[in-house]
Amino acid sequence: MNTISVEDLKKRLDAGESINLLDVREEHERAAFNIGGTHIPVGKIQLFELNAIEEWKDKEVIVYCRSGNRSAMATMVLQQAGYKNPVNLSGGMLAWEEKYGV
Repeated sequence: MNTISVEDLKKRLDAGESINLLDVREEHERAAFNIGGTHIPVGKIQLFELNAIEEWKDKEVIVYCRSGNRSAMATMVLQQAGYKNPVNLSGGMLAWEEKYGV
């Protein structure tokens, strides 16, 4: 499984790079703090409700959650659904908050 660190993602975001971000947390988690991207809770990804991100199938998709566990699961589901380059954000929003605050 491909992974990216919060430091590398932040550098790419700060550089203005166009990134396909997928937040797989629950709505209340996203409301509290998020770094953007498309929101599909992990339970819906497991039901293959991926129409919103179909155009990302051949592109890098960086997936994040609270700690990196749910996004790791979602990354595997995306791979099984034919996505070419899903990438898990190591440590998730906990690592981001620890490094950069909210």
